[in-house]
Amino acid sequence: MSEDILNNMFKNTEGQFDTEEPAIGHKQRFLDKLNTVAVTEKKSMFKLWKPIIGIAASIVLLITVSFGVLKSNETIDLANISPEMATTQDFFTNAITIELEKLNSEESPEYQDLIVDTMFQMKILEENYEQLKLDLEASGKDERVIYAMISNFQDRIGLLQNVVEQIDELKQTKNEQYENSTTL
Repeated sequence: MSEDILNNMFKNTEGQFDTEEPAIGHKQRFLDKLNTVAVTEKKSMFKLWKPIIGIAASIVLLITVSFGVLKSNETIDLANISPEMATTQDFFTNAITIELEKLNSEESPEYQDLIVDTMFQMKILEENYEQLKLDLEASGKDERVIYAMISNFQDRIGLLQNVVEQIDELKQTKNEQYENSTTL
């Protein structure tokens, strides 16, 4: 549009414009409404971001947990070396479980100190085994580490068998003493 056309348009509408002054306090009411709209928009933006932040935090948590699980699954064990080692590990694990069941079946308070001490020693051996698993991975499946892992299994089984035998001997001695005291 050219400037002449605009000037003609304004001349034609002259006197038709609103020439009245706004009411007193109009400017303040307008600013108050503007401020409340701005605050409401900020609150609604926060309400919008709240679920998004929650979803993002959940995703980060899932990723962290999945990496942790993958990392824990990556540790090499005897079972990862060969099928024969997997069989060996299963044998030792089953033997340890059987001996632990025998030990846990003892409910007499007089043997509890012995059992607690044994469980403490088992925990130490299990921690050593966990370190051996890390060493196995770092050494590239070195045979010395494999033998140390097998030896650790044997030590755990031997410890449990010795304690079960000690408890059986203590029971037998107690029974013999009881029989001798009742026959006198």
